[in-house]
Amino acid sequence: MDLLSGRKANEIFEGQVHVYKHMYAYLDSMCLKWCIELEIPTIIYNHEKPITLHELISILQVPPSKISGVERLMRHLSHNGFFDIVTIHDDDGGDENKEKKEAYALTIASELLVKGTEYCLTPMAKCGLNPLMSSSFNLLGKWTLEKNLTLSEISLGTNLWDFLSKNPSILTSFNESMASDSQMVKLALKDHSAVFEGLESIVDVGGGNGTISKIISDMFPKLKCIVFDLPHVVENFSGTSSNNLSFVGGDMFNYIPEADVVLLKWILHDWDDEHCVKILKKCKDAISKNTKEGKAIIIDFVINEKQDEFGLTQMKLRMDIAMTSMNGKERSEEEFNKLFLEAGFQDYKIFPLTGMYSLIVVYP
Repeated sequence: MDLLSGRKANEIFEGQVHVYKHMYAYLDSMCLKWCIELEIPTIIYNHEKPITLHELISILQVPPSKISGVERLMRHLSHNGFFDIVTIHDDDGGDENKEKKEAYALTIASELLVKGTEYCLTPMAKCGLNPLMSSSFNLLGKWTLEKNLTLSEISLGTNLWDFLSKNPSILTSFNESMASDSQMVKLALKDHSAVFEGLESIVDVGGGNGTISKIISDMFPKLKCIVFDLPHVVENFSGTSSNNLSFVGGDMFNYIPEADVVLLKWILHDWDDEHCVKILKKCKDAISKNTKEGKAIIIDFVINEKQDEFGLTQMKLRMDIAMTSMNGKERSEEEFNKLFLEAGFQDYKIFPLTGMYSLIVVYP
């Protein structure tokens, strides 16, 4: 059967481009990994001005046979918004002899990959591009036909959390990635400090190394912050406790320490609806009855397919695939609303936080 017999040739060619574009999309990620491994953004930053290809390969000590590869990498990354190609003038000789040259300058995306800066996302990128994590998505077809197993159980032999607990170096990388992401939230919270005013205590559920809690405790020195996570996670950070910051180990499905506010950053997307309702019920139980300001604060993606500014929906839908393979999901406002009602909460409000994240305030 000639399925496409009614199609025009140009339509078929457009379909071919669409297929090929997605077929080779993994190379975008691999070029990002390549760039980070060579530390190109940091090299350009330390150069203190746009850098020519000759200068870059000299610093990298690239062998002659691979110069063309680096040139093509930079062309690809520039086309995709990681670098700007600018024209500079050679400083050698007089004004009349100055030679125009192409050079690469940082963009906001590559500035976020410069090592040692406050908002560096390199730890997040390294964790996400770790072959142990990324290669598992080759098994999505097999995962589909397995009744109960998550993708990590198929690819790694165990669930992700057990795998991390048994591999300290990867767990460290994971915690560093969450910490780097939390720095972006720090920037956003400056405009949403009102949600923490008048509170005496907050418990950061699944708070890892406490980056978010440290940010909040610095903003509100009188606010008592509790980082609550699995015992093997928090034991590594208990030594960093302070007057208003402490670490407590436990299981959020069994108990959450009492506080005026329960904070969940990027937690609910890890779980299916049944588990999320259990978590939210424990959150509701943990919210102090001694204050009128008690609430849960959720920092997470909210999918809105009608709004696709800067390709946000595409990015969120990609994350939805990743979380679905772990038996979690990214959710729309309607899906969040259903969870809140089932868990016994009365009302909620959603505020834009960062370009990706929303701030959801849920009232018991």
